[in-house]
Amino acid sequence: MGEALDRRTFLKAASTLPCMRALAADDARYVAEARFWEKLPHRKIKCKLCPRECVIDDRERGYCGVRENRGGVYYTLVHSRVCAANVDPIEKKPFFHVLPGTLSFSIATAGCNVNCKMCQNWDISQVRPEQVRSIYMPPREVAALARQNRCATVAYTYTEPVIFYEFMVDSAEAVRAAGVRNVVVTGGYITTEPLKELCKRVDAVKVDLKAFTEKFYREVVNGELKPVLQTLVTLRKLGMWTEIVYLVIPTLNDSDQEFRQLARWVKSELGPEVPLHFTRFHPQYLLKNLPPTPVKTLERAKAIADAEGLHYVYVGNVPGHPGENTFCPKCRRVLIEREGFFVRGMHLKQGRCPGCRHPIPGIWG
Repeated sequence: MGEALDRRTFLKAASTLPCMRALAADDARYVAEARFWEKLPHRKIKCKLCPRECVIDDRERGYCGVRENRGGVYYTLVHSRVCAANVDPIEKKPFFHVLPGTLSFSIATAGCNVNCKMCQNWDISQVRPEQVRSIYMPPREVAALARQNRCATVAYTYTEPVIFYEFMVDSAEAVRAAGVRNVVVTGGYITTEPLKELCKRVDAVKVDLKAFTEKFYREVVNGELKPVLQTLVTLRKLGMWTEIVYLVIPTLNDSDQEFRQLARWVKSELGPEVPLHFTRFHPQYLLKNLPPTPVKTLERAKAIADAEGLHYVYVGNVPGHPGENTFCPKCRRVLIEREGFFVRGMHLKQGRCPGCRHPIPGIWG
């Protein structure tokens, strides 16, 4: 899931697009002037892309490791520099209310603006771009590959798309011009102005809400909760289709109190129709000492969120669990049947329950 580009994918991409080749460390094609920064005295700059607002000296990089100050001008080093590319089911992102059963051309560059101890893609997110093999994939080729692979969407995912913002925005424009939709899988650690600009070009955003306490964000994520909540509020105000994933980690963010507070906040600030996925944790990266999440814990979280009035609460990473299915909130009819990343039954009629005709929010066609 989001592994660095393997040999088969690399060779397939290289043979499909003759312009693709492995990038040398000094290849200038992936260097472009960054957006959202300001000049400071003595050739310093201040990055305004994410809440860290790094102040960076000449010839130094920001926290993410992929943006560099060169003589008082800020550059991204990962434009068109793709280190992971796969054709995935949209359910793998997961989006459950966006074109179910379709494929998504999924891409990433190296880097991230947080350091989650449970990161499943740490080998590409927690490195600098010159430390991982990549291929040159400019925006027009992203769009071409999506169409060639019959993908309904392009997903910016695996690492943190915020840090390859310029590449994502340029690709989203090319992808939309090619008649394909754009979806973003993000931790939501972004400032408001770049987020608003991004939303003009994409169709749906899934936010990984890591926990509902500042303590967790400080100690496990090396970030802050408040800016992520602001991102979610902004997305809803802009009318962006939004889904939330909450990775439930034993002993760290799995209390009934936290589940209840989260559900109440989602209902009051975002609305009851925003899908909330409670996903099973598996030990990895820096949290190998913890056990996988008990399925009963996920079921308890779902029951609490259901009781608080959320309409679409899911259980994730438990293939075959009934909590993967979409039910009509009015008559409780099964509308979408899922097993893991696969849709086994699709019963919606023009975005409505076929029984009671209740409208189901999402992107269906």
